[in-house]
Amino acid sequence: MSQPFTITTAISYPNGRPHIGHAYEVIATDAIARFQRMMGRDVFFQTGTDEHGLKMAQTARNRDIEPNVLADEMSSYFRDMNDGLNISYDRFIRTSEPDHHRASQAIWQAMEASGDLYLGRYEGWYSVRDEAFYDEKEIVEGEGGVKLSPQGTPVEWTVEESWFFRLSAYQDRLLQLYNDQPDFIQPDSRRNEIMRFVEGGLSDLSISRTSFDWGVKVPGSEGHVMYVWVDALTNYLTGCGYPDDADRMARYWSEGGDITHIIGKDIVRFHAVYWPAFLMSAKLPLPKQVFGHGFLLNRGEKMSKSLGNVADPMELAGRFGVDQLRYFLLSEVTFGNDGSYSAEAIVARSNSDLANSFGNLAQRTLSFIAKNLEGRLPEPAAQDVDSALLQSITEAAQTFQSAMADLAPSAAIEAWMRAVFACNAYIDAQAPWTLRKTDPARMEAVLATLYEAIASLAIMIQPVIPASATALLDQMGISSAQGRSYDAIGSGFYAELRASGFVLSQPKPLFPRLELAETDA
Repeated sequence: MSQPFTITTAISYPNGRPHIGHAYEVIATDAIARFQRMMGRDVFFQTGTDEHGLKMAQTARNRDIEPNVLADEMSSYFRDMNDGLNISYDRFIRTSEPDHHRASQAIWQAMEASGDLYLGRYEGWYSVRDEAFYDEKEIVEGEGGVKLSPQGTPVEWTVEESWFFRLSAYQDRLLQLYNDQPDFIQPDSRRNEIMRFVEGGLSDLSISRTSFDWGVKVPGSEGHVMYVWVDALTNYLTGCGYPDDADRMARYWSEGGDITHIIGKDIVRFHAVYWPAFLMSAKLPLPKQVFGHGFLLNRGEKMSKSLGNVADPMELAGRFGVDQLRYFLLSEVTFGNDGSYSAEAIVARSNSDLANSFGNLAQRTLSFIAKNLEGRLPEPAAQDVDSALLQSITEAAQTFQSAMADLAPSAAIEAWMRAVFACNAYIDAQAPWTLRKTDPARMEAVLATLYEAIASLAIMIQPVIPASATALLDQMGISSAQGRSYDAIGSGFYAELRASGFVLSQPKPLFPRLELAETDA
């Protein structure tokens, strides 16, 4: 049996509603999780919300409500987004949950038992927006003498009693990790950035606060709550059963386990420096990989509330379709790089690839069978050209699988589209509408080849456009029992389906052509 596969998004900070960047991360992670399930893996996929910290406390105070009330409201928007985008998460975690508090206190006590925590006094620069501490050497001066973090966010000088984590003691061990496991941080640009940061020297990290109380209580230290990133990072362990469920931990968070974090490039430091150091200190296994994806830009511009260009993913999904949005984001952006989106680009990509190429291929083939054969599945009699097409589909499926396993969904979709184009070239060259009059037997052989090819294409693309692919496979009579996994492609499932006596009904179009609104110009 294959090794279990654990995959997580970063948990979203819900002091505002979800935007398209949140949707992009969870859609990409969902596609990878669905792919691994299709490969027969035991997958655990976790997402959720990171609800503690000063930013949440301040936002709640500004609205004159309690932080837990704000957390309940805002977390619900993120859960609704996940459900609306057809995200197949196994657990939606909230860091305000009691079992997460237990897990956070347990890892704290484990780090304390290793001698890596000490009580001191923090004096330094803190960014409320980033929930991050910065060294003096990282601070830059903005307009009007305002001090800014490397992210361009304002920082303020903070002085308070604090617990510290001996991060400086882990510099050599972290560099050894990066050298021994080059794929631990991906893509390579992120790895190089983190290695330069760690090589520059690590300072001990302030990991508790006393200036507010919205957070996980530090065990045995009254008045202290954990620095939000200690608590936030521990969510990955909570979902895997830490500290009480040893069997679940052995299954989903074990030494040498296949554990992947999909996160934005702006929080790679927390996941690739602080997190492995915490785990080493607590004597817990490390994840296999931290993958820092790029940002989504609105028409090439970074999204910001001040520019008014922050897109609501559910508004886009409502206008263009959930699968159309999923397909656009995964095909348009090379995973790991920044990418841009616009209404025009979504419409163009969806109409070109889904409506005109794949949707039209399926619709005209299945409609032809329903009309001319009264839904009876055509009889195969393969010639070399037919076998060559099906072989190209099998090869495309292999390329698709390799790309998805390498966290490269856009490359996987390129392989799929080449196979779609091959099918369209085949149907135009074979012209079954002409063969209907001149050679009905050959017409059936061509249609049988296309039927198997289209079903294989639908099986292949399921992780990307799950609802549409499922609807097409349902129409075509391909049940889960007959096989919707990659093993089905090239396995001869068509003969079994035809022997079952399945009759094809008049198909329903999958991808209506999208139109731009006047406001999109």
